[in-house]
Amino acid sequence: MELAKAVVVVPAHNEAAHLPRCLRALATATVCLPAPASVVVVLDATSDGSERLVGQFGPDVHFVTVEAGNVGAARAAGFEYARQLCEAVDPARTWFATTDADSVVPADWLLQMTASDADMVLGVVRVPAWRHYPAEVARRYLRAYHSKGLGHNHVHGANMGFRADAYWAAGGFRALPSGEDVELVGRFEARGVRIHRDKSLSVATSDRQKGRAPGGFAKHLRELSDSVRKKRAGA
Repeated sequence: MELAKAVVVVPAHNEAAHLPRCLRALATATVCLPAPASVVVVLDATSDGSERLVGQFGPDVHFVTVEAGNVGAARAAGFEYARQLCEAVDPARTWFATTDADSVVPADWLLQMTASDADMVLGVVRVPAWRHYPAEVARRYLRAYHSKGLGHNHVHGANMGFRADAYWAAGGFRALPSGEDVELVGRFEARGVRIHRDKSLSVATSDRQKGRAPGGFAKHLRELSDSVRKKRAGA
């Protein structure tokens, strides 16, 4: 696509400890893009002083406050705000992306997404440092995660992007407490749009034990840890 603008949405519920690193990485990714780019941080029901970060990352980082307590609603609010930022831009030439506040994107993240000529791009995640789980949990996670060979069938709100016109045509994110990313991809698939699953497009994320979405990545790691613990107990 001949890119005219890009907007990245980051939902954040009590993420003051993680947001600065996330936003510094996004600053690099947006500078590397040969088109104007903005970041929209959605502070959702925060009580940890995250609002003190407002204004610290330049004029292209916008902060929106909601009281949804719902990651799907937070992502949706971010893209509604993005629509205002892109009023004068053709949505067919606008790229939307989203990541999570505890994640760090690579410098070429947006470049790689927008080079695919797809309507939606789905990347993968990696845990660069396993701090909260034993080695056996990490090994089992990695074996299962990379079992698909050259392709992948993962969906992560921490690493996905789409053309703005395709996003609005699909109806946008829905107010789901978790699984909002998978549900959106399902609607994209139902519409028969071009979806590119890129195993080389990787975003670093945390292995925290208590996540913000009840059915998200942290829950998956906890369940895997429980499985390892039960197996050891029965050995």
